[in-house]
Amino acid sequence: MPLSPIYSKTITIPGSAIDENGHVNNVAYVQWMQDIAVEHYEYIGGTNPMQLVGATWVVREHRIEYLLPPFVGEEMEIKTWVENIRRVRSLRRCEFVRKADGKVLVRGETDWVFVDVKTGLPRAIPEEVSKVFAITQEK
Repeated sequence: MPLSPIYSKTITIPGSAIDENGHVNNVAYVQWMQDIAVEHYEYIGGTNPMQLVGATWVVREHRIEYLLPPFVGEEMEIKTWVENIRRVRSLRRCEFVRKADGKVLVRGETDWVFVDVKTGLPRAIPEEVSKVFAITQEK
């Protein structure tokens, strides 16, 4: 089965994600962005090559744009894709879409840095890791 350039999943917004204003707390989006990034990376087979070279991904920056508030019990599709890969960094984007009407609720992006697990320093993304992303971008 070919890998899709966009990875997605649907969730039902739980009561635990709702804040005192009655809509999804901003912290929940950061958690969902990280969770789907990890799921996507595992799905495309990135975990093993990363571990074999003794490295990991760490977050440098999250940016989130809130457009419309979702509410408890609504179904929301979370979509993610890798926008680009640079020497030691990769930009991943996310969209949160309400299933009932197809409206984009939130857009986000995360700047990830490839880091050596022993030194904690950024390192160049080796070919065995970058080619995992290239597979998803070709399809």
